[in-house]
Parts: sequence; C-alpha cells; structure tokens
Amino acid sequence: MSKVFVGLSGGVDSAVAARLLLDQGYEVTGVFIKIWQPEFIECTWEEDRLSAKRVAAALGIPFREIDLSDEYKTQVVEDMIRGYESGRTPNPDVLCNRHIKFGAFRIWAKAHGADKIATGHYARIVARDGQYELHRGKDVSKDQAYFLNMLTQDDLRDALFPVGHYSKKDIRAIARRVGLPNAARPDSQGLCFVGDVRIGDFLTRFIPLTSGPVLDMQGVVIGTHAGSAQYTIGQRHGFTLDVTHSDEKPHYIVRIDTKENTLTVSTDLSDAQCERILVHDAHWINEEPTKGKSYTVELRYHQKPMPACVIRTADEWELELSSLQIVSSGQSAVIYDGDRCFGGGIVS
Repeated sequence: MSKVFVGLSGGVDSAVAARLLLDQGYEVTGVFIKIWQPEFIECTWEEDRLSAKRVAAALGIPFREIDLSDEYKTQVVEDMIRGYESGRTPNPDVLCNRHIKFGAFRIWAKAHGADKIATGHYARIVARDGQYELHRGKDVSKDQAYFLNMLTQDDLRDALFPVGHYSKKDIRAIARRVGLPNAARPDSQGLCFVGDVRIGDFLTRFIPLTSGPVLDMQGVVIGTHAGSAQYTIGQRHGFTLDVTHSDEKPHYIVRIDTKENTLTVSTDLSDAQCERILVHDAHWINEEPTKGKSYTVELRYHQKPMPACVIRTADEWELELSSLQIVSSGQSAVIYDGDRCFGGGIVS
C-alpha cells in the first residue's frame, strides 16, 4: 500500500483530497506546514492548524507537523521583497510551490517514509510515454496549473492532485456528504504573511520607501508618489498629480525606476502595453516549445489565455503576443498547449 503525505492546509480542498485518497486505498498521513509570518500581522495559521488537526481526526489518519518558516522566509518572502525593491512584480505563490510544497516538504516527506505527497491543487497529472505532463484542473474557474509551472518531472512523479478531476461544487458536496468538519469553511484569500495589510504597508517594514517624483513621457515632474517599489506597471492609483493634471484623463504607470525612485506615467494606456516580451529563467516540464507552433500564454493568474508564438533567443525566450498587454517585469509567463501546461518563465 502506497503511503501518501497530504499537505492539510485547514481548507476544504486538501481535506477532500485526503478523503479521496483514503477511498482509493492509500495509506494517508495529514501534514500541516507552518510557514513564516511577521509579528506585526495577525495571521490565521493557528486556526488553520486546528482545522487541519480536526480534519485528520475526522478521517482517522495520523497528523504531523513540519515547520518550514525559515525556508519560506528566505526562499519566498525575501525573494518577493527583492523583486519589489528592484521594480519587479514577483509571484510568491509560484515560489512557494517550487521551494516549499514541492521542495522542502516533498524532500521531508520522502525522508519520513512517504511514497508520494498530495495537495489540494486544482490541476491534473497525465502520465504519457514515460513522462509526466501537467494539465489544467477540470474546474476552469479554480484551475491552478499556473502556479505549478515550475514543477519538474521528479515533482510530478511524486505528486498527486486528487481534487483536480472535480469542480469546486463537487468538492464542497463531497465534504458535506462525508461530514468533514470544515465543509463550510470559506476559501483562504491571498498570502497568509500579507493578510489584510496593503502591500505598501508590508514593504515599508523591509524597504525604505520614500516619496519621489512622478514624470510625464517627456520627463517633466507632474506629481509625487509614496515610494516607487510598491507600484506596478499599468496602475492608475496611489500617486498624486499636481493641480494642472489632476482633472485630466487617467494616468497609467508605464515605467518604474527604483534606483532613481521615479514613476513615469501616461494618459495613453498603450504606452504601458507591449506585444513582444522577453522571458528568462525558462523552465519546461517536458520538451521545449516547438518553433513556429502557436501556443497560449497567461501573464497573470486567471487571465484569459491568449495566442502566442514562443521563440528561442540567445539566452532568453521571446513571446510574440496576439494583442497588446500590460506586462510587468517579474511576472510569471506560463505557456500552454490546450489544457497542457508546458512551463514558463519570468518576464524580463
């Protein structure tokens, strides 16, 4: 009988994942993963832990805990802070899956006797010709393949995504039917370590945010901002324009210079958009994209997939998009062929 360690977050998805695996005959252990949280933010991890423990008790499975606070802080939080500090817009969820759930947790689980690990992600793993492919979850509205684009063949070989074949409605119904104690618990929103705090308020604890000039496209100072590191391309709020510009059309951020601490804005949204982007640190789950073939790309989670050509350059990849898009450096560009996630990279 295969042993599976399920990452129990306290939410309904991972709870049902554990129940489905029991029904399939696996020997299941529930594991609560503690991550880092700053002292100045109220986090729900203790409530999450209690919920996970109650789920394990209701299912009659062993319950274990692992503290990955240090790993989370150094490999997720600090990377995110460095990104904002450099004017990029990073994706901590992608880093969490790569380094924590399918990094430190997977290694720990295997060392403690697990054959596989499982999570409550809405995604599917397809074994084909000796390879493992990552596919979208059945529920398009909940699909999370985007956040899993950095997984490797070893990760997919050792992973199970039991809820990926169900809709969220199905999962709630299963939870109620089998009497899980968290069947009606609301889904978590956002990252625990940020909580309800504005990203700018969070960053001020780690980055010296100081006010600076807002420039127009000619480099003329037309306003002020509260610290360039906390803004993103395309943003139209959070900065102040002088009286002569305050009643004009909306101004969009088109350039962020954290070294000079300036924002450049334009009333023309197309100045913040592009049709070609470069991607570095590309990772392909199976083979590289085929030259000349049309794929689809998502530049943000749950963005409507758009057609794109993927071209290999000297040391980066270039994406030719089918339409103008607002793109920020640091975002994850994730490539798909139908429902199959090819992988992706970081926007340069």
